[in-house]
Amino acid sequence: MRPLVFLCAQQVIKDEESACQALELLPQDLYPVLFKAAFMHGKTLLLQALVHTWPYPILSFKQLLQDRPHCRRALRQDWPHCLRALLQECPNCPRALLQDRPAEELVQAMIMGVKARLEEATDNGTQQSLYRRHPLQLLDMTGLLDYGYEEDLKTMKMWARTMTMAQTGICHLLEKVEQPNESPNKCRKVEDLPCTLLPVEVRVDLWVTPSSSGFLKQALQNNAVSPLRLCCRDFRAEDLPPDITVDLLGLLDHSSLRRLDLSFFTLEAGGVWEIVASIMKFTNLLSLKLQYSNMDVWRLWAMLEGTFSFLASEMSKLKRLKELNLGTSWLSGQLRQLLSGLQCPLESLELPVCYLLPVDLSYLSQSPHAPHLKKLDLSGNNLSGDLLPPFQALLGEASASLLCLKVTECQLMDVHLISTLPLLSRCTRLRYLGLYDNPLSSIGLKALLSRSEVMPDLQLVVYPFPVDCYKDLPGVPLSANLLEDYIDEEKFAQVQGEMHQMLIAAGRADVLWTTDVYGPNMPDYFSL
Repeated sequence: MRPLVFLCAQQVIKDEESACQALELLPQDLYPVLFKAAFMHGKTLLLQALVHTWPYPILSFKQLLQDRPHCRRALRQDWPHCLRALLQECPNCPRALLQDRPAEELVQAMIMGVKARLEEATDNGTQQSLYRRHPLQLLDMTGLLDYGYEEDLKTMKMWARTMTMAQTGICHLLEKVEQPNESPNKCRKVEDLPCTLLPVEVRVDLWVTPSSSGFLKQALQNNAVSPLRLCCRDFRAEDLPPDITVDLLGLLDHSSLRRLDLSFFTLEAGGVWEIVASIMKFTNLLSLKLQYSNMDVWRLWAMLEGTFSFLASEMSKLKRLKELNLGTSWLSGQLRQLLSGLQCPLESLELPVCYLLPVDLSYLSQSPHAPHLKKLDLSGNNLSGDLLPPFQALLGEASASLLCLKVTECQLMDVHLISTLPLLSRCTRLRYLGLYDNPLSSIGLKALLSRSEVMPDLQLVVYPFPVDCYKDLPGVPLSANLLEDYIDEEKFAQVQGEMHQMLIAAGRADVLWTTDVYGPNMPDYFSL
């Protein structure tokens, strides 16, 4: 149930024009709830006006739009309490209102509100004093442009274009109000701005494709001359040419970047070396994802002399690294060389389809990383043979810390799962377990369900269709051949019902067991 103040805010914003005109008469502690209502109902003019007149130094969309009943009181209180609510993450609020992709016009309205604010600050009179009393310092858009925008290729292009337009407009305005002794064609730098025109940092997570890279590059280049500064927290680039990737990395703030996520399809060895050298300049990096999808080329590149020693040497420069994803890499027998030089233990390690050998998992189970792992993804590696014993040893070492485990398409059968259950049940903090695309039967799944009672934090299990619920298949299918078209729906419904009754009897009906591999997925490391 919505609180009364929010219901009132919904009534206020129905007349958007009147609401905009009344903002200067409203108490500032109503701004957060009005922003939330305006965003939810697509009131672009009011959103722009709210950002334009925002009374606090920080405007964080993610914090404002989270559905946090126990935090609403803080958002409605006076300035110190409200600022504290905007600044701090709430550990009790894992879900946000941003379930659907925000409309493009909402994002544009927010940026243009900041632009209008900066333009107004260059004027003389009362408006300048208002800006001085309430200087906006940080516009935090993280959580707004990352997850959920990935399927819309035009969104980041639109966002970068809007940002560039705003920066250019502000610079053009500054040229008009320049001092008489300044060159008429010179745009002042940030350090030369009037004391009343404080820079506004726009913090965002960026997802870049070839179609958006040009606009983004221009927006980043404008940082040097615009008081509207683009600051990237998490940077993801997909299939960019090496030279463009290196150029964009060179424009990012080395001190503020938290995550780099680069994926390639075609990349020559020279390009890899150049990109890796650029990555290692981000010494404060916490998360690195370097994924490559062209296995034939990667395999040849991995065989080049000095490749892994170069990677290991460079990665040792990342002194704060906590998360590493080297998905679809040819790492056979090389894990020790790559990870032994890291300065601190990893907490998240994703190695899907990396052709790991027993020696790799044996090293990992004995390494300083094992007892600190919160998230582990070994999908696509065959754990049914010689890898099984070191995998089980790794589970034992990581049992006290492990929160998320993903072993999809690992050719695990009942015999392998059942022999692993004693070690898996020691992972009492486990929240997520991904088992999809393994040839398991209903017997194995029910055995897992019974043992999961000792995992009080378990929230989500993604499991495969049981092999005994298939029909018209020649023998037991391999993990890569588990096809939904061959499912006996009646038999599967029966197994589902039996498993649900087991959950109810164990008092664990709150745990989601699903076969939907495209539904809820393994949590992001930074949300753990």
